[in-house]
Amino acid sequence: MADTHALSAEVVVVGGGLSGVCAALAAARRGADTILVHDRPMLGGNTSSEIRVHAGGADCSGARPQCRESGIVDEIRLEDAARNPQRCAQMWDLILYEKCLEEDNLTLYLNTTCVTVETQNGTIVQIEAARESTEDHFTIKGRFFIDCTGDGRLAAEAGADCRIGREGPDEFDEPHAQGPDCKTMGASLMWVAENVGVPVPFTPPSFAHTFSDDDLPDRGHGGFDHGYWWVEYGGELDTIKDKEEIRDELMACMMGVWDHIKNGGRHGADNWVLKWFGWVPGHRESRRVVGEHVLTENDLMEAVLFEDRVAHGGWPMDTHPPGGIYSTEPPATFLRTPDIYSIPLRALYSKDIANLFMAGRCASSTHMAMSSTRLAATGAAMGQAVGTAAAMCCTRDCTPHDLAAKHMAELQQQLLKDDQYIIDLPADDPADLACKATATASSQLAASEAAKVIDGFTRSRHEDTHQWVSDPAQAMPQWIELRLPAAAEIGEIHLTFDSGYSRPLTLTESDSFNARMIRGPQPETVADYVIEFGKDGEYTEIVRETGNYLRKLVHLVEPTEADAVRITVSRTNGDPSARIYEVRLYA
Repeated sequence: MADTHALSAEVVVVGGGLSGVCAALAAARRGADTILVHDRPMLGGNTSSEIRVHAGGADCSGARPQCRESGIVDEIRLEDAARNPQRCAQMWDLILYEKCLEEDNLTLYLNTTCVTVETQNGTIVQIEAARESTEDHFTIKGRFFIDCTGDGRLAAEAGADCRIGREGPDEFDEPHAQGPDCKTMGASLMWVAENVGVPVPFTPPSFAHTFSDDDLPDRGHGGFDHGYWWVEYGGELDTIKDKEEIRDELMACMMGVWDHIKNGGRHGADNWVLKWFGWVPGHRESRRVVGEHVLTENDLMEAVLFEDRVAHGGWPMDTHPPGGIYSTEPPATFLRTPDIYSIPLRALYSKDIANLFMAGRCASSTHMAMSSTRLAATGAAMGQAVGTAAAMCCTRDCTPHDLAAKHMAELQQQLLKDDQYIIDLPADDPADLACKATATASSQLAASEAAKVIDGFTRSRHEDTHQWVSDPAQAMPQWIELRLPAAAEIGEIHLTFDSGYSRPLTLTESDSFNARMIRGPQPETVADYVIEFGKDGEYTEIVRETGNYLRKLVHLVEPTEADAVRITVSRTNGDPSARIYEVRLYA
């Protein structure tokens, strides 16, 4: 007999992929009592160890320098790079799990599936969830709910308007739209292979399909280490209801492609063996929840700067033929956007259900726009935005619609304070004492002067570095000082460092992609530093930090009156210059 448990929280997040983890962490860190429900034993969704898609995003795997996502997802990537140089997929799972366990306001339920939703007057009252492994059922009440399921399961159960398939070119005036129809992109199974140095035979399973080079047009199959995303299937089926059939067919295709590589010609794979392969497909597309704004191809191509922008993307619109591996079309068509683009809050809450947010693949968009926004790190940025917004709705006692209409500036400034990137929007926080300070430094490079740490921006953009950089010809230590117009009580110091946005950074099974990264602390990042408070020319050490590898640090200290704050950098993780993007000071 299953036991039923009654739970409640201010914010309930369903789906523990990267978007759901970031949503739950953001809500909890902003003070909301939060529950995260996830239907697998590990977090991460498509980026988890059971699927192993790397968390790509706006920087286009390094092709768009300085465009990498910041905030919570950058924190996770930096933790992984520093603590997981061996590139263990399960360590990525562990870091996500640890992050959730560290938050006092967050309760995690793994192996738990949302099965039904109760609504009243267009508002979700509670969900019902089942954890069959322990024969437990849960009713979970909440004030605000966030759908990060990828499939829009929570929204669909609540009766929200959803889209599936491809729009026609006329509906949103999208030049490259390929519908209208109900077809989607398919799913893929990945593998990890290894060169063991000696020939090893491969005997395919009896169900494996047979492929020749002629069966795989435009599908190059060199570089065996990390599977092929084009082993894809299911876009002409129902990607939700037919998941089991899709998985079975993908397994037959994957094994058939590996058989072809090993036994179907001279591919140079004699010494290669399968080290791991997935049983859970990585799904690209299913339902999309309709918000107050539907993000379109034109929004992305024109890089519209929405007034309610809260996140950004930049991956090309990357559409795949529904026929997948059996299609005679190229396996992907890329439509590169001229610049990174903004994502509005109005695309991240339901137009029908008053207390429902969404992030990730099921955000409000057309098929064309979703072919870019579906990237995991883009979904993570959406997740941080809606988690923060949901917590703010709790404190403001307002709906997502009202938040977008009346409190956008407050939300955006909180996101910037938490290191979320919002395109070309400067920090403007009247509580930040640093805004009125005068900045000087022991040394500085031209165009990277001390004053850059209070210019309101935290990454290089439009040929402006927006950071203080000390002269590399001068040895450490190097210091930067903010002098206030009058002495004030300071109890909180925010520092934002450089974490190497000129390069990509993510966990990947691809050796060639990994070679473009630094697995470890990023050399530009400040490692060891001291913060001193000055008063009438006398300085007192307040903080001593060693071994840092994170981009954003917040130091809470005993409130102390000071008229100057000096940060002295004694070591970076390898760069000859001290680099700081931003300093904030609060009472």
